[in-house]
Amino acid sequence: MDFQVVVLAGGFSKSLVPLVSKDVPKALLPVANRPVLSYVLEHFEENNLKDFIVVVEGESAALLVGGWISNAYVDRLHVEVAAVPEDIGTAGALRAIDRHLTAKDILVVSGDLISDIPPGAVAAAHRRHDAAVTAMLCSTPISGPSESGSSGGKDKAKKPAHHNIIGLDPTKQFLLHVAAGAEVEKDIRVQKSILRAVGQMEIRADLMDAHMYAFKRTVLQEVLNKKETFLSLRRDVLPYLVRSQLRSELLQNGSVAEENGNSKGASDSTIMLSQLLTNASTQSFHELYALGPDGSALSPRKTHKCCVHIASKSNYCVRLNSIQAFSDINRDVIGDASHLSGYSFSPQNNIIHPTAELGSKTTVGPHCVLGEGSQMGDKCSVKKSVIGRHCRIGSNVKVVNSVIMDHVTIGDGCSIQGSVVCSNVQLQERVVLRDCQVGAGYVVSSGSEHKGESLAKKEKQ
Repeated sequence: MDFQVVVLAGGFSKSLVPLVSKDVPKALLPVANRPVLSYVLEHFEENNLKDFIVVVEGESAALLVGGWISNAYVDRLHVEVAAVPEDIGTAGALRAIDRHLTAKDILVVSGDLISDIPPGAVAAAHRRHDAAVTAMLCSTPISGPSESGSSGGKDKAKKPAHHNIIGLDPTKQFLLHVAAGAEVEKDIRVQKSILRAVGQMEIRADLMDAHMYAFKRTVLQEVLNKKETFLSLRRDVLPYLVRSQLRSELLQNGSVAEENGNSKGASDSTIMLSQLLTNASTQSFHELYALGPDGSALSPRKTHKCCVHIASKSNYCVRLNSIQAFSDINRDVIGDASHLSGYSFSPQNNIIHPTAELGSKTTVGPHCVLGEGSQMGDKCSVKKSVIGRHCRIGSNVKVVNSVIMDHVTIGDGCSIQGSVVCSNVQLQERVVLRDCQVGAGYVVSSGSEHKGESLAKKEKQ
């Protein structure tokens, strides 16, 4: 396929505190007791892509991720881990590894993407149209779109969900307009030249950017080098390429394209969406535009193509980039999207590791995972939850809709609902947690009740 795969794995994401810690960067957060990064690597491996550059923000995070990859995929995958500075954005991360990019085309994917969409579909669309960029789009969640691709909970209350506005040509193969986040609430302007060339545009608010892109390498490197202020692929690089596709400034046969006299002001080259033109559409509008109105331009206008692959509504596609998304994805991967887990579920529709021990009258319901070496006392109940490895759980404990990570100790009579409990936490007797997050190594005192709280030790700087 001759694609180079770059996985942007992040670092110690502030939006995921206290789930991340100095020992657990974002890429190693567990989804059904597997690091989230493993879902990306193994999904690509299943599609016969086995060479990766994994970009990690921060040296310490890169060491942890690199150590895990070496142990998990020795003699199986070829992975180069590249450390880049923190908080430089997705475009900044690619700019920092510029010298590592050598293939004709580059597949870039977020390391927190849990998806069953074949990356080969994106690559095929990209090659078919000889595109500058091809973006993968997927349906927004039924419960409402958000930056994380997940719904509800505390995150939604803190930060209202933003729709993406996507403009497509009639064939749904080319990307004509993209706006996300706060931009959607502004007056939306589209290049008049694009509208005239394509004739009509379909506006969609039910699609979101899945953070998987195919780039022509020379295009990506040129944009990153020329536009040094660009930090984000989604907010900066992709919109720039879409806006400029019919007045391309990209190198063409060794020369820089002209701007076609578009310096007269925005009013001459943009039009409000309410004034969409209704000309007859054409499918190959880039080529027709390049040749001019009579099809015989002596000096063809410079264009480049921005394509899309739109995933089926039946596909699963969610990013783990918020605490709510972490809980949602863990619930999905042991539930309706269990085909992504990599596990074989029992006839009871759960997974209880052979080395786990259950006390008398203890029940582990459907859509649950109980990890290696964990022990549960008598009269416990686990419903729709993930329990990690080597946990010690007392008697009369109830766990519902929660994620318990590795090496957690839970005393008798505890009740945990809608919560995330990180590794090496100790819950003393009769603790009640409702919609809480408990950071690694924290001790929750006996008899205490907590609702909607984030409990964590202050890490030394």
